[in-house]
Amino acid sequence: MSLITRIRLSNTKPFVFFSIVMILKIYIAWFAIFDGAQPWGPLLKEIPFIWAAFSLIEWFSSKRKIGIYLVVNFIITAVLFAAIMYYKYYGVFVTYHALQQVNQVTAVKNSVFSLLSPHYLLIFLDIVVLGFWLMRKKRAHKLKSLFNLNRIRGSVAAVIFAVSVALCIFNIWPNRATMNEIKQAEQMGILNYETYAIFKSKDEDLTNKKEITQAKINKIKGTAPVAEPAYFGADQGKNVIIIQMESFQNFLIDFKVGGKEVTPTMNKLARENTYFKHFYQMVGQGNTSDAEFVVNTSFYIPYNEAATQNYASKQLPSLPKLLKAHGYDTATFHTNVVDFWNRRALYDALGFDRFYDKTFFGSDDTVFFGPSDEVLYKKTIEEIQKMHDADRPFYAHVLSMTAHHPFTLPDDKRSLPLPERYQDNMVGDYIQSQNYADHALGEFIEDLKQRGIWDESIIMIYGDHLGLPMYSLDKQGLELMKEIYGKEYSYIDMINIPLIVSAPNISEPAVMDTVGGQVDILPTLTNLLGISLDNQLHFGQDLFNQSYNLLPQRYYLPSGSFLNDKALFIPGVEYGDGNHYPFTPDSNERMLTTENEYTRALDLLHLSDSYVRQLPDIPESY
Repeated sequence: MSLITRIRLSNTKPFVFFSIVMILKIYIAWFAIFDGAQPWGPLLKEIPFIWAAFSLIEWFSSKRKIGIYLVVNFIITAVLFAAIMYYKYYGVFVTYHALQQVNQVTAVKNSVFSLLSPHYLLIFLDIVVLGFWLMRKKRAHKLKSLFNLNRIRGSVAAVIFAVSVALCIFNIWPNRATMNEIKQAEQMGILNYETYAIFKSKDEDLTNKKEITQAKINKIKGTAPVAEPAYFGADQGKNVIIIQMESFQNFLIDFKVGGKEVTPTMNKLARENTYFKHFYQMVGQGNTSDAEFVVNTSFYIPYNEAATQNYASKQLPSLPKLLKAHGYDTATFHTNVVDFWNRRALYDALGFDRFYDKTFFGSDDTVFFGPSDEVLYKKTIEEIQKMHDADRPFYAHVLSMTAHHPFTLPDDKRSLPLPERYQDNMVGDYIQSQNYADHALGEFIEDLKQRGIWDESIIMIYGDHLGLPMYSLDKQGLELMKEIYGKEYSYIDMINIPLIVSAPNISEPAVMDTVGGQVDILPTLTNLLGISLDNQLHFGQDLFNQSYNLLPQRYYLPSGSFLNDKALFIPGVEYGDGNHYPFTPDSNERMLTTENEYTRALDLLHLSDSYVRQLPDIPESY
């Protein structure tokens, strides 16, 4: 260090130096997360928390003061960096609950690294510089000599602490009722919000399980049972094959690049069968595993944890158990290891007879977490053939995986020529990955048809969750999505996934305008099979026999978000300052949703939480 630097630092207290450092970091985080943040926001919201922490250091520490400042600096930096990266991946605000995901992060490290922008790493610059300098000098006391380490007077530190805590409370207390977590974090400040998330009451007043009935759920949803439902029992006793497509968004249907269809297999399926174009994801922290949970239970995901981590210990009513009671053999197929996202426990809770994971599929042709979709389908079809040859119907849940974020396929799996503007960016990589996934799916379907299994089976195909989050795309990516949609890429586009239903006794193809979500797959399927749900609570509805739907959303969208038959609604502080994202752009916004629907959507989530949390645990002996 130069003499001038030494002189300047020798007149600078660590309190001032690290305050300046933290202000710079806070601005990096705020402008990465909050759209249109006010320049003064970070100062008013974050500095009181910083000064409360620093005044404690000044108050109590006489030895190792610089070391403690560096530790606090690193902890706060880590929190801010986690907030940035989590928002870029999920679009929501990270809390301490995400610590449960630490073992998952290492498995998706490629996805995490793909979201890193170089300027985000500036948040660690001071730590790298000071760490490097300490390593060279080897002795921390040389760093101490650069600062004025005289303690701030105790009375001054006490006043700073008291005023700072008061300001923190002032930032937190009035904003506790804000529904939208992003707005709540902006109003409170990132660090205040994280502290509030730790200390706020975790106890929720659950509705008594005995009071939760299907009639009550239907009334809140605004639906009524149909006396003679269409297609009820049309395919009684047929096999069931449900295919979950990794990261498959609805815009891919009939989408062309350079005059070539990106997903010709899915396009043909949509044309020749029943295609639900207003169908939406309902997943959370667990992504793919959450989709498995929702589809197989017709319950909603928990508030801020993956269903596999929160509900897999429960005796869950489920589709596999329901079908087993009607003589079905059940199995699920996924090329990843079964313990990823606690799936082993989930499959036990759901009641599958068998699961097939990486142990079965091997390590050939590995892409990302496991063997490719081609390997998945080639080995799965042989097991399905065995199930088909047995003297009873079967249910097979097949999960594709190769088109996984960050969509960096090996060159030998890239076969779609892309225009230059789609090359070397996430949108182009996504399209290329889905083209491969579609090709592998096409071979599987042809195999099912040649073996005579297709005509004896109900086939349901849907996307598990979004692939291109708005908040992860750079300027070029957003421009490409605007070109694809012919308008600004919005939340309603982002969570829109397809559902295609092929049933032997539904001969006429149809494009359905009915709004649906993954929670509706179970009741839609059981209607086709002629299986009553009178004794099984469910939050979805049969999409062939209802025209109105109320779909609460969680996690990827702020709490209080929901879909009805006209629009997606996302709240602000409350309902009144929320935003609408209509299916039809020219719709009258004032007539799209109601506050009553907003309240009912929250009630549905609460009832689902209450019911599942009060289910009995699986016995340890099991």
